[in-house]
Amino acid sequence: MRVLRKIILLLLGVVVLAAGYTIYQGYGIYKDVTEADPLTQKVEEIKAQEHYTPYEELPKTYIEAVIAGEDQRFLKHGGFDLLSTGRAVLANIRSGEMVQGGSTITQQLARNLYFEQDKDLSRKVAELMVAFALEKEYGKEEIFALYVNTIYFGSGYYNIYDASQGYYGKTPAELSDYEATMLAGIPNAPSVYDPTVNPDLAEQRRQQIISCMVEQGYIEEGQIQ
Repeated sequence: MRVLRKIILLLLGVVVLAAGYTIYQGYGIYKDVTEADPLTQKVEEIKAQEHYTPYEELPKTYIEAVIAGEDQRFLKHGGFDLLSTGRAVLANIRSGEMVQGGSTITQQLARNLYFEQDKDLSRKVAELMVAFALEKEYGKEEIFALYVNTIYFGSGYYNIYDASQGYYGKTPAELSDYEATMLAGIPNAPSVYDPTVNPDLAEQRRQQIISCMVEQGYIEEGQIQ
């Protein structure tokens, strides 16, 4: 029994040391990228883009659809959502594959700004630190706008304005509920849900978004078809 206790303590010690080293590495990466390219400068570069769409010009349906489908606790968390991450881990364990990501909108924005799709643990820590910095420096509306102006919508469209124009010939403010819910679903997997490539899958994803909106109380059943 004493030997078993020592083994357990030793393993715990190894885990703590490994976690500490990963956090240390992540902090170093965070410092390097934000010192080389400060967060405020990155944000201003995005806002200066020709087709940047501010929060006030985004349809209410689109905003609610994105939050419902991507990060239902976006307005409540501080950049990291332990509940969402826990649900994603459980779902992935049950399915035996990566079916959910668990990253918040703020984490996804941090990744878009600095890290692309790198899944290295130390870089995930750095991503989280950038997310915390974003939440400290900017309000939720600004973070949301930055997010939809930096995500990929398939077909070569890298922001909400270009996606609105490219798919529907409209500005974001002119989107119908149908169009808004369609665009809200694409960034989850752009190559899969691109409506010009896989219209049936894109519609399935749109219906998932609508179901999430109903479950979270944004709309009534049947309000959006």
